[in-house]
This record gives sequence, C-alpha cells and structure tokens, in this order.
Amino acid sequence: MIHSVRFTAVLDTNVIYPVAVRDLLLWFAHYDLYTPKWSAHIFEGWKRVMIRKGVAEEEAIKRVEAPNRAFPDAFVQHYQGIISSLTLPDPDDSHVLAAAIKSNANVIVSNNIKDFPEEYLRSFGIRVQSADDFLTDIIDLNHELSIKAFREMVMYKKNPEMDIYQVLEQFRNIGLKDTADYLHSIL
Repeated sequence: MIHSVRFTAVLDTNVIYPVAVRDLLLWFAHYDLYTPKWSAHIFEGWKRVMIRKGVAEEEAIKRVEAPNRAFPDAFVQHYQGIISSLTLPDPDDSHVLAAAIKSNANVIVSNNIKDFPEEYLRSFGIRVQSADDFLTDIIDLNHELSIKAFREMVMYKKNPEMDIYQVLEQFRNIGLKDTADYLHSIL
C-alpha cells in the first residue's frame, strides 16, 4: 500500500520517457507521495532514447542530470553485482530488478509488465505496476496532495504551455487514461 515517502518505487526507463509521465511521477515524488529510485543503467537507457528521438547529446545529458540534482537519494548504487544472478524473460531488464532489490523498493513502475513475472518478483518482496496503475493508486490514497502536485505541475508547464484539460488529454493519449480520468473526477 502506498502511504508515504517510505513507499519506494524504482522507475523503469519506459516510464521516465515520455516527458508527461515522468513529470507527474516526479511532481508526486516532490510532494512526498512516494520515494523514487533509478540507476545509471535506467538513465543511460533514457539518454539513448532521447538521442534516438533527435535530442542533442548535450541536452540529453543535461536532462538526465536534473532529476539526480532534485532527488539525490534516488540514485541507486552498488546494484551491478546482483544483475547476473537474476533470471527474467528479457535479461536486459535484470538491472531494473537489481536496483529494486538493492534499494529495498516496494514496486517497479514499468509499462513492460510481462517482463517482470509476478511470482519471481514476489520472491524478492517486490511488485510491478504500470505507470497508470501506480499513479491512480497514489491519487486514491491522497486526493488533496495529488491534486496540489498536479496543479503545480500544470502551472510550470512550458513549451508548450497547457491548461489542466489539455494535460489530461495528453495523459489519455499516452496511456494514462485511468490517471487522467481520476484526476478529472476530483478536480
């Protein structure tokens, strides 16, 4: 159950990119609705995706460094030794589970649920949730603070500026349908 900053979530690359999902995840973390965690492997994957999508390498590096400055305790270290001992359907995802184990995370937030078998993760005391499910759980447990974080995120939205309803529509278009509908219902 997500109830405080003591609840720890490792954010997989596929929820850090695209920007709209990352923004809401980081604003919720900023409001202490949970504690985020990530690793060098996860951020290296994020940087590669940005460069592949046309972001200049210098800009990609700047974007990757910003969350580490904002959440210095989120960066998981010394997890690499665990990677080779893990068995997942896609071995390239083992670094995510290793970071979750090392950080004593409660959940891995990933949109590749099938890559993290429930029974195997349970043996480490970890669950996996999609970004949409994770965010709706957070909202469900703290409406007031979730709305405050969401409104502040929208207020700071630039390039392009968007209003609340445009952001909600953007969420729906990128797979955060339940999150958008829930936020809309409690605004």
